[in-house]
Amino acid sequence: MNSTVSDVVIETLVSLGVERIYGIPGDSIDPLVDSIRKNGKIQYVQVRHEEGAALEAAFEAKLTGKPAACMGTSGPGSIHLLNGLYEAKTAHVPVIALTGQVETDLLGHDFFQEVNLNRLFDDVSLFNSQIMHPDNAEYIIWRAFRESQVGRGVSHVTLPVDVLRMESKKDRSLNYVGEPPIDFSIDPSGAERMINSSKKPVLFIGKGAAGLTDEINSLSERIGAPVIYALNGKGIVDDNDRKVLGGLGLLGSKASVEAVRKADLLIMIGTSFPYEDFLPDGVKTIQVDINRLNLGKRFHADLALVCTAEHFLKSVKPDSKDEKFYDDFQDEKESWINDLKKSEESQENPIKPERVAATLEKYSDENSVVVIDTGNVTVWGMRNFRSGTKHTYLFSPWLGSMGVGIPGAVGASFATDRQVIAMVGDGSFAMTMMELITARKYSRPIKVVVFNNSKLGMIKFEQEVMGFPEWGVDLLNPDFAQLARSMGIEGLKVEESNQLDEGVKKLLATKGPAVLEVIVNGEERPMPPRLTFKQVRGYITSLFREELMEHF
Repeated sequence: MNSTVSDVVIETLVSLGVERIYGIPGDSIDPLVDSIRKNGKIQYVQVRHEEGAALEAAFEAKLTGKPAACMGTSGPGSIHLLNGLYEAKTAHVPVIALTGQVETDLLGHDFFQEVNLNRLFDDVSLFNSQIMHPDNAEYIIWRAFRESQVGRGVSHVTLPVDVLRMESKKDRSLNYVGEPPIDFSIDPSGAERMINSSKKPVLFIGKGAAGLTDEINSLSERIGAPVIYALNGKGIVDDNDRKVLGGLGLLGSKASVEAVRKADLLIMIGTSFPYEDFLPDGVKTIQVDINRLNLGKRFHADLALVCTAEHFLKSVKPDSKDEKFYDDFQDEKESWINDLKKSEESQENPIKPERVAATLEKYSDENSVVVIDTGNVTVWGMRNFRSGTKHTYLFSPWLGSMGVGIPGAVGASFATDRQVIAMVGDGSFAMTMMELITARKYSRPIKVVVFNNSKLGMIKFEQEVMGFPEWGVDLLNPDFAQLARSMGIEGLKVEESNQLDEGVKKLLATKGPAVLEVIVNGEERPMPPRLTFKQVRGYITSLFREELMEHF
């Protein structure tokens, strides 16, 4: 029996190593769904919303580094994919999006659910095509996979339903071998001279340094450089290591800010950190990145090196320094940690959110995957979930999309047997909570912790900083624990501080998926490590307004 285009699409994905495809059936992709059924070698994951499909694919790709796939039917089904695909684009992870389309003879007729998908997906995709000839199907899917994998981003292919049903010949000449190795050789002498002449070097790492813990530690100890990290760098180095000062930026630590302020050399490895206000003017900088376009994109790099972080760390051998610059910040780091512990160990009610994050860290597996949603919960996860290097942290670091926590945990859980925990705010939970049904249907044992403060806490904070009154951020929430139970999932709820430890232990001991709702203090401010004049003015305005209100 001859293969159809839809058969070839699925067979090609399977041959390239794609393990699953997330989506919802629909008329224009029903031939594709049937080919998945007949093939049996690729897992179909039925989601409850296409945004969830794209987010699940994106977070699977974040965890594995390998391309994942999602699909949507013509019109609205495909449109719903876009937010999750922008997550993949901005995080530079490989995702293949397949979208159904009306019959080719109806294109241009303003037919039911006809949308110009190639135009719509053009910005989010680094490869964007439509299968027009049946014998071209294998090449287009292979090309989509290749572009997504090599370019680290989204490939999109539109599939008209009549083309999917056509017979297709496979191109036996296609070669599925991997990409040839790229020579990232550099001359290490320039970097060595700059490091040798510096007295106060700082290592600043990001996602590009993942998997290089030993090499980072070795260089740090050799030259006495404190290690700080961007959001995507969390978990690469041990937060408890004296050399490690924490994150930089609005979510970072005071010790990191102080180290950068005093540095005479900043060595940036695998990060294109966006918050320029936290980088000092005039400090000499070495920047290392595999993407030439990231070099000098936001600030001047005195030495820009196009290579992998691994190649840099193995090639550059500066002299050892007797004076260890990281020793200068131990008091600052200890003071910062002690300040954090006051909230982490507080027995106050409502429960402090910092304590929830610290309690999760205390009882979680040492190698758990921690998916942290966007909002105040990002701050608590970044600062108060301190750990060694066996945890893996997944954020929405560049898009900053609310609602990634639950689908992100589902996607990650399909790709690992490790414990998967999602830290989610109540606003984010409500956006994508129906993906809990996906977890239930496929027995994905994700553990979701809802930080319920009955408001959009980060927005409240931003309003205060800008000098505006708190307005429009209060949330009318359901009982999240009861909602989970209605889906056949273990639902737990903690309202008192003395119940928290037992609640977390029970959550993590549950065999299947489970939700723990924790009522937390909505007035807890995620104070940045450094305040700008605008932020100080906003706080003064907010506090003065509160004092006035007390008199009325």
